[in-house]
Amino acid sequence: MAALDLLGRRSSLRILWELRAGTALTFRALQDAAMTNPSLLNTRLKELREAGLVQHLGEGYQLTAAGSELLDALQPLSAWALRWAAVRTKGQA
Repeated sequence: MAALDLLGRRSSLRILWELRAGTALTFRALQDAAMTNPSLLNTRLKELREAGLVQHLGEGYQLTAAGSELLDALQPLSAWALRWAAVRTKGQA
């Protein structure tokens, strides 16, 4: 599936996550937040823009409606991952 291919690429989900608050971030602010290099960020932003998940407005990058909808759809996975990590941590203690 094309969507899973895109989301599985390095830093894709991190970039979307950093834009979750709805506040536009400049390229530099997004680079710092996502802890990535400019070349990779440029590539991923291009891909995410072409996919209609991220847009660039005058003040910076932000999620589109589809990008916000995607993060909403991923919330159950995020909740599961937190529960899973907590169980694994208890098992290792």
